[in-house]
This record gives sequence, C-alpha cells and structure tokens, in this order.
Amino acid sequence: MPSEFTGQHVTVAGLGVSGVPAAKVLHGLGARVTVVNDGDDERARTQAAELEALGVAVRLGDGDTLPEGTELIVTAPGWKPTKPLFAAAAQAGVPVWGDVELAWRLRGLDGREPAPWLAVTGTNGKTTTVQMLASILKAAGLRTAAVGNIGVSLLDAVTGEEEYDVLAVELSSYQLHWAPSLRAHSAAVLNLAPDHLDWHGSMEAYAADKGRIYEGNRVACVYNVADKATEDLVRAADVEEGCRAVGFTLGTPGPSQLGVVEGLLVDRAFVEDRHKNAQELAEVADVDPPAPHNIANALAAAGLARAYGVPAAAVRDGLRAFTPDAHRIAHVADVDGVAYVDDSKATNTHATEASLAAYESIVWIAGGLAKGATFDELVAGAAKRLRGAVLIGADRALIREALARHAPEVPVVDLDRTDTGAMLQAVQEARRLARPGDTVLLAPACASMDMFTNYNQRGDAFAQAVRELGA
Repeated sequence: MPSEFTGQHVTVAGLGVSGVPAAKVLHGLGARVTVVNDGDDERARTQAAELEALGVAVRLGDGDTLPEGTELIVTAPGWKPTKPLFAAAAQAGVPVWGDVELAWRLRGLDGREPAPWLAVTGTNGKTTTVQMLASILKAAGLRTAAVGNIGVSLLDAVTGEEEYDVLAVELSSYQLHWAPSLRAHSAAVLNLAPDHLDWHGSMEAYAADKGRIYEGNRVACVYNVADKATEDLVRAADVEEGCRAVGFTLGTPGPSQLGVVEGLLVDRAFVEDRHKNAQELAEVADVDPPAPHNIANALAAAGLARAYGVPAAAVRDGLRAFTPDAHRIAHVADVDGVAYVDDSKATNTHATEASLAAYESIVWIAGGLAKGATFDELVAGAAKRLRGAVLIGADRALIREALARHAPEVPVVDLDRTDTGAMLQAVQEARRLARPGDTVLLAPACASMDMFTNYNQRGDAFAQAVRELGA
C-alpha cells in the first residue's frame, strides 16, 4: 500500500465512468475519500449508495465547495478548469489530477514492470487510430488493450490483474489538461481543429493541452505532415534525448516519414538508411474503409507500432483484422445504384470535411447542434462534390446560409422538424435528389442531442431509414 495515499484526504470530483473507479481505487489504497458531484439525480444516488457502502463519503448537489482538509483532488476530465472548486484548490495549494494522471502514478505499484503507453490524441480519428494500433500490436503477439478515452478505464488497466506488454491509449484534451506528469513511450497528434473551445477558452489553450501528449516522449513524436500545427507541437515539446519527430502523409514520404506510394503504405522512418530505403507495410486496400482520413489514421497507428519495434508484417495483419466501430463512415447499403453511408460520428466540421472528401458526388444529410461552429469553409471546400443537401436539426439554418453563400446551385431540402422521425423523411428526400453513382452521406457536422440521445442513435435511425427504402 503506497504511503503517499494512506490516510490522505482525497476529494474525487464527479461521479460517472471515471469518478467511481477512482474513488474505489483510492479507498482501496487507504485514502480518506470524499466524492463531490454537481448532480443529485437517480443515477448519482445509486452510485453514491454503492460508494457509501464501502465507506466513501459522497456529497451530492454541490461540486463547487472544497471539502475541509482536502490534500488532493482527482477530477473527472470534463469538469472545467474555471469551476470554483479548482479556484479554491489553487488558493489552498491543493494539487488537481485527472484519472489519467492517477493511473500514470499508480503504474507498477504491485511490483510488476509498468507497460509503456503509446498515446494518441487529435480533434478527430482518435478512437479508430487507437483501435487500429491495438490490432497491430496484437498481430505482433503482444499483450495489449485499447484504453483511456475510448471507454476502457486506464485505472482498471494499471491496477487490474491482467498483465500487458504495452497499452494503446486514447487521450482527450480534457484528460491531457489534468495529466501533468504523463510521459509516453511515443505519441501522436492526428490533427488540430477548433473544438471544445468553450471548455479550454481559446484555440491556443486547446492546442497546448493536446501538445502535452508529447512531453517527455522517449522514442517518437508522430505528427501529421498535412497539419502544420501538429508539427509545431512537436517542436515545442520537451522530449527525452534521442526522441525523433516522425511524420505521416498521404503523399510520398520523405526520410523519417510514413506515407503512400502506388497504393502501398510505406515506412521511411524505422528502416536502415531511411534516406535511401523504404519498407512496405500494407496495401491501401488493407484499410477499412480506405477513405483518405482513415488511411491517415492507419499511418499514424503504424508509426506508433513501428516506434515500439513491431515488424512490418504485423502492421499489415493488424490492419486487415481491424473492423471499425459503427457510425464511422460505415457503408449501410446500395439502393437503386446509390450508396448510403453513415458517418454520424462526424459531429464537427473537421470530421465532416474528411468525410465529404472521401466521395465524388454526394447528397449530404447534415445538421443538429452546431456547438458554436461556422460552416462557410466546410461548404466552400465541398461545393463541387455536392449534388444536393438535406438539412435537419436545431441549427440547420447555419448550414443552409453557408450553402446559399458558397454553393447556391446545390438544391437544398430544409426539414422544419426536430423529432426523431425526421430522419426517415431526410433519407427519403435524399433518395429523391440522388442519381445512380451518388453517395447519400450522413455527416452532420453537428452534435445530435437536439433530436437524439447520442450520435449512435442518430446513426441507427439513418440505417433503419435506409433499410426501409430497400424493403
């Protein structure tokens, strides 16, 4: 039992997927734990009862007051840094960690050699890349798991009974903000675009939190050649001596890069004499789906795996074995020569830009909660690919106005309804606009909560509507 937690008064900020495991782990390590939570609903009361049965104190309905005697706060990642609780902690000199920071500090407490972390962040593509990476590592015969922001607790991974050789870790900007001592074996920032600015306060602060993933890297900082901001983060990072900058590109790679040559994914970073040689890793056709942004994800995953010493054949085998999660540029069906594709996970303009770039002639279904986004740049870039657009959701007018400015010749159907049945009508209208060879693409560029519980339910509604077309 680590002396640093025995008898220490720790406040866990927030119940839920991170707070409950953190409270249990800290209590098991001998800390005196108090959980504070803003909400006092039925779910919170159920979680509170579970913790109180273990001897953990829980305070519901007040997440802003610092409990007396607190020596450490472990916060849920989504709690904003501007909350009064954290201002009080700063005034009292109390450190604030996230659950990722706690997991990092708990590695190896059982005497086992800690598994290195291969870490991934970015505005879009994190989950897919981490899952690809885990598949590649498994193909190499390594004991691994995809953990972190992907939904699998890092605390469980570092304190559980299962032993790992290496972990594939997805990290959000929120998690990185609260993880000051994290030092990964190697890390990748896939891309940077405005997102969660209400939480971070500015694009500069958001980028800085993303860039924390490179701090102290030992072997490789993997960046996106097409996104200079990611390379800038590498240049700003304080890494261990000998750590290398490794780029990935959809074009022909230069030395210290991975890229694409004549339908092949190739490595010019982790080979002997990278100025003259390249190693074939896989075919573009091994990537599912082979859309440009997903090929970029595969290259980033390959870069991290190669940094860990994985052989080329395992990259190919891992990519072939990988099956993407639902609602990520997923082909639903072909009806009357028209492809219907569900990319409900495209909840911001950056993700939707990548989705639209994957097809030549599109009837676009878009709209929802804009989260403060603007759509002019997105529409201007995709205008030549659009055969038509069907708009749904609370903030659809913002997209309609951008279409009027930048693609006035594109026919637009504006559905003035926000009930869940609107999706069936949207698909029917898209069918009317589409021609054989077109793709009807659900890539909303918006959050879903105005009409649906989450993007999964929105994607399911789209898929069901498409199935009714073919019935």
